Order: sequence, then structure tokens, then C-alpha cells
Amino acid sequence: MRVEPRQRLLELWKAAAEYSYEAPKWQWGGRDAENSISDAEQLLCLMYPASIVDGFRLDQPDHTASDVLEALTTLGDSVEIPKMLVRRLGEYLERYTNADGTPTFAGGSYFRSRNSSEALTAHQRSLDVVDSFSMSITLMLAAIGFVRGFRATVRRGRLLDELRAVEEAASLRLTAAMVGLMRSFSIQAFPAGSEQGEALVRTANQAGVPQSELERDLRNALRQVRAGLRDLNVGSGRGEVLDNDNLLFECGWSWGVIAGSPAVDVLETLRPSIAQPEGVAEDRPFLYFTVTALDGLEDLFSARTQILNLLNDEQQRIARLLQLRWELTQRYWGTVAMFGAGRWPLEDIPWRTTDGRESDYYSVLVSSVVSSELIRRRAVDSELGRVGEILRELAGRGRVTRRAVTDDPAIDLHVSGVELNLYGAEEFGPQVVWPVTDFSTALLKRSTRLATVARGTDLRNRLLDLSDDVWDHLAVRRIAGGPGSGLWDDPAQAFSGVESHHELPSWYLTERVAECLCVSAGAVEAEPLRGPGLVADCQDLLNEADHLYNQELLFGSMTAGQAMLNELELIGDQLDRAKELSTNRPGTAIAILNQVLLEIDRLVVARRRVTRSG
Repeated sequence: MRVEPRQRLLELWKAAAEYSYEAPKWQWGGRDAENSISDAEQLLCLMYPASIVDGFRLDQPDHTASDVLEALTTLGDSVEIPKMLVRRLGEYLERYTNADGTPTFAGGSYFRSRNSSEALTAHQRSLDVVDSFSMSITLMLAAIGFVRGFRATVRRGRLLDELRAVEEAASLRLTAAMVGLMRSFSIQAFPAGSEQGEALVRTANQAGVPQSELERDLRNALRQVRAGLRDLNVGSGRGEVLDNDNLLFECGWSWGVIAGSPAVDVLETLRPSIAQPEGVAEDRPFLYFTVTALDGLEDLFSARTQILNLLNDEQQRIARLLQLRWELTQRYWGTVAMFGAGRWPLEDIPWRTTDGRESDYYSVLVSSVVSSELIRRRAVDSELGRVGEILRELAGRGRVTRRAVTDDPAIDLHVSGVELNLYGAEEFGPQVVWPVTDFSTALLKRSTRLATVARGTDLRNRLLDLSDDVWDHLAVRRIAGGPGSGLWDDPAQAFSGVESHHELPSWYLTERVAECLCVSAGAVEAEPLRGPGLVADCQDLLNEADHLYNQELLFGSMTAGQAMLNELELIGDQLDRAKELSTNRPGTAIAILNQVLLEIDRLVVARRRVTRSG
């Protein structure tokens, strides 16, 4: 990989630390004014790698790597860095908690007005949004694990009290975010003859079969998903909307708490601390917010969360309810996107949503869900490769791996982005939109994740080559000067048609770059792939070396002096090492065996000389 994730993460950490901290003050916000999402993203640029990448931990002062300390020298030494981060976490939790002690999840400055001449109202900016729920889950899990790890090294009572307070507040916010996602889940049912139904059938019908046959086959393919959704009776997305088997449907997450969503029952002791306000979001799934929710929930169900026992009993109960929605949603979109025996609907680029919109960005989003679903069910390389080719085509169409032309509309994917209408929010002012510009980082994250699970070396190398190409594009888009130097994002660096340069960081994109680098680090840490031919060659060499070594022990040791016996013992140790590596690292074993065979042959020649001279 050309990415070199460790070095790139260290550079990102250095730039983020220098922008954010000038002792003793932390600077919140960047290109956008501070809000509950942007501030979480800013902290996650540091907290996320420290949580999941070996060698980047910051909660154990005695084990902090020297290059990490050098990158974060602005924040202090190995003891001061974790203290400073704990205080920033506490500050974040305080900033986004109401006076009555209830956590808040407003979109704030990330909301935009459809009409630039009409300002959004304060009430609109205060609306909860799924991005905040999802990002809070990721940050709070990182915070709880970090605090517990650091607490094991702390002895002073005052600091211990501070750590306990941060953990309690983080746990409360985690529960509130989980409840928010429970109330934002949506199931939209519609007749096959409606506009939505016809759009879904048109997308699924890649073979041109009669519509009645297609509808029947699609219903059969989604039968288990429908049955699972029918059983949902907590939060939003009640399954009774699917009682009519003739209806088609979609499932996923809306942009916020759905209008009319009932409250989720929580422990009586938590009820005063978890606000469950009346929702305003339209009851329909949004692709972007569905993928955002799925990503946050993936952290909730991760092995790290389970091993570290980060969830309390109440959170585990809600997590089981969310996991069912997570699995059903992944299966739904995976089924629709890969429906049929021929060309997948996902391969018919660009993806068209049931409300009639189409964009390459939607294809990236559906590819993200399909990738996760294939990884979850351990799909074969032929399926992974098809998604990889889709990502490669999207990278070209999005001018990530191809040159943009004058007035190229694809540039808008990276500059202004795709604007999503937040239906329901207009009740309190002008129409609200949510711009998304993470096309490139979404490509990089998915291609690298697919590479980590590919079984064949050829597919893995093709996916990693794509990841390298996408990274080359993103690397150019780093801010070159000003306060945000070294952070993201400045599309003008990559596209000649973009005139305005940015000097302040977009934490939205910078955090997603950090996630991508963490995935890349995981790809580097994974065991190297090897083809069956390499393993067979290794076994043949091992058999020959083992046989010749035993022969030399049998015949050579009778005339060998002490020096030669010592050499035989060393060769035996090398042979044992090659046997240990023969299965998982056959290439390394072959290199050792080549040396062993040369050493044995040298001993054979030396023994024959001694025999002839005698």
C-alpha cells in the first residue's frame, strides 16, 4: 500500500493538535461553527485511532509510542495528553447537555437553508439529527474505553472523580443516542403501482422480466426481512405497516426522530435524564442517514465493545433491539441491490431512489451497505470483486481517478455535494437541506475494507491499488496553508475549475479520512495472503530440507566435530522456525528453507572432503 497509514495518521494528529489546542484553551469548530456533530468529529480525529489502532493508544502513559508523543507534542507529554483529552471530553459533554441534564443532538450549523436568502430559525437548528446520534455512539464508546484504560494508571482522588464523572456522562449520552436511533427508524410501505413502487421495480428489474413476475420474485426474496420487520413493536418503524403482503416496502433511517414516534421505554431512573421530544422527520428512509446509522451501530456491535464490556445492562437491552434493525436493514438493501441472476441493480449506475432522484453518490451509499453485508456473510471473492469493479467505475465517474474536464458536473460531488431535503423541518421555517461531500472517503473506506476480507491475492491487490489511487486524490486535497494546514478539505487543490481555497478544516471530512486510515492500518496488520501454489511449493521445500537434514544427522554426525554439530543444531532451529511459518507465512518460510538447504549442502560437501582426504 502506498497509503502508509501510520505515517499519515501521525501527520493528521499533528495537524489536528496544532489547530485545536493552544494551552490551556481548546479551539472548537472549523469551517463550520461548532455543533454536536462537528465537535464530536474533531475529538474523534484523535480518539478513534487511539481506540482501535495498535500503537496509537494514549490511555497508558508508560506505553505511548515515541513517534506518537512527537506528533502530539502540542498537547503535552505522555501523562498530560490523556488528562487533556479527558477534560475535552468533559467539556464536550457539558456543551451538549441541557440545563436539566438531558443530552442534546442538534444539527446546528450543519443544517442549510434551501433558499440562501432565508435564514433557518433557531428551532430548526436545534432539531435532533441521525448524524449526531451515530457520531455520539462512536465517540462515547471510544470515551468510555479510554477513561477506563486511563483510570487504571491514576492514583489521585480528584482525577479519579473527574474520570468517573466523564464516564457517567458519556454512558448517559450513549444511551440517549441509542434511544434516538430507535425513534428514527422507518419502514415505508407502498403499492407496486405507486410512484415509489414503480421506481423500486424498475431498479430491481435488470433482466426485463414481466412486472408481475418481478414483483412476485421480489416479495419472495424479501419474505424473511418482511417477517422480521413485522415483529418490531418498540420505537418507530412499527411492523404493522407490512400487514398487507401485496405492498412493497423500504426500511432504514430517516434524518431524525420521526413525527409521531412513540417514546422508548427506559429504566425509571433514566427517564428524567433522557429527553424524548416529539419528532418532526418524515417517516421514510434516507439512504445517507441509513448508512450513517449502520456505521455507528457497527461500532456498537463490534468485538471491541463486547470484549471491553462497554455497555451496561440497559444499553445491552436496547442494543439487541437496534441489532435486529441493523441486520434487517442490511439484508433488505443487500437483497435489492443484488437482486436477480444476471446484472445486479447496483451495477446499473447511477442508483435511483424511490423518490425519483439518481446520483453516483447514491451508488456509493448502496455499495457501502452491500460491502458490509457481503463481509458479514463471508461472501466469495467473485461477489466481492463485482462490488470492487463498481467502486472502480464510480471512482472514475466521480473524477477521483480520472481527470476532470472543464465545467465537469462530477466536481459538484466534492465541492457543494449532494443536498438532501430534510422533509418535516420546513414546518418551523424555510426548507432545510443537508449537504454531503464524502464521496471520496466513502470510496476509500469500502475498497480498503473489501481488500481486508478478499481471499485471493489478485482481488486483494486490485482493491488495494484502487485504495491507493483514491488516497492519492485525497492527499492532494489537504489544506496547504493557513490554520488548517495538513487537514481536510480543499477541493481546489485537486480540481482546476474550483476557484476558492479553504484554510479552515472541515471536521466532517477530516474525521472520515481518519476512519479510512484506521481501516488501512487494519489492512496492513492483517495476515498476508498466499496462493495455493506458494503453500505447495513451501511444503515441497520443507519435505526436502527435513529429509536432507535427517540424513545429515544420521550420517554426518558420525564424523562431525563439535563445530559442525553446533551448525547442525542451528540448522535444526531454522528448520523448526520454517515449519511454524509454513502455513501462515509460506513466503518467509521459503526464504528460510532456501538458506537451510544451502547450509545443509555446504555441510555435505565439507563431509565428503573429509571422507576423501581420510
